[in-house]
Amino acid sequence: MVLAGTPIGDPADAPPRLAAELAGADVIAAEDTRRLRRLAQELGVTPSGRVVSYFEANERMRTPELVTQLLDGARVLLVTDAGMPSVSDPGYRLVTAAVAAGVQVTAVPGPSAVLTALALSGLPVDRFCFEGFLPRKAGERTRTLTANAAEPRTMVYFEAPHRLGETLTAMAQVFGADRAAAVCRELTKTYEEIKRGTLADLAAWAADGVRGEITVVVAGAEPKRLGEDAAPQELAALVAKREAAGEHRKAAIAAVAAETGLSKRIVFDAVVLAKGEAEAEAEA
Repeated sequence: MVLAGTPIGDPADAPPRLAAELAGADVIAAEDTRRLRRLAQELGVTPSGRVVSYFEANERMRTPELVTQLLDGARVLLVTDAGMPSVSDPGYRLVTAAVAAGVQVTAVPGPSAVLTALALSGLPVDRFCFEGFLPRKAGERTRTLTANAAEPRTMVYFEAPHRLGETLTAMAQVFGADRAAAVCRELTKTYEEIKRGTLADLAAWAADGVRGEITVVVAGAEPKRLGEDAAPQELAALVAKREAAGEHRKAAIAAVAAETGLSKRIVFDAVVLAKGEAEAEAEA
């Protein structure tokens, strides 16, 4: 089975292998068969295999059929409307079933809205996480954002244009109005636009409505520093937590020192003090 990344905007971004796979696949499972045929036409390809629909509403029913064809030796190509299958698009269910059946799964890499937006955002890219679409209901969205508020990695979200304004407003309320972010609109298309600023500024910009496909990139939370007034018990607890996760004590002390801005000696003394108090309590 082959997962094929498709262009997120400009058809010229399609990898050469995509045309070859479209021409040679026995079965093409497409999120939207009409969009697939338009893409094939733009690439100058005529699919020779059978084209079937594979989208959210029918993937549960269609998956066993496709796995059966894979086991019979058919080359099945899975494509979605834009980007890589399984990434906020149909595909995960079929990949899981194919792997469980012992079918080899490979991919034709292609354009990615997540990575493109991340690279263009101007925000840190050394560590990031993809959060996909937020819940539509306000209460569920707020709970999700609250759970993400302390995330130190840069975060990438997808959002519908008609919900962008209220989503950015909710982010500003939960993450803080001054949190840096970028809204990437219509990536690789004619009217591509990258809007950078604070969440408050971006919420005001989007209040009157925005069109197109949207990817939002938000800076991670700044690490909280306990400072010079940190209690020894707090420092010792941070070290103990890291030790419980498998770190050696020396490395844990160094990490906590870097996290809090304190010297390793202060953290070490806190650990020794906590150990002494624990032994005293045990003897009492």
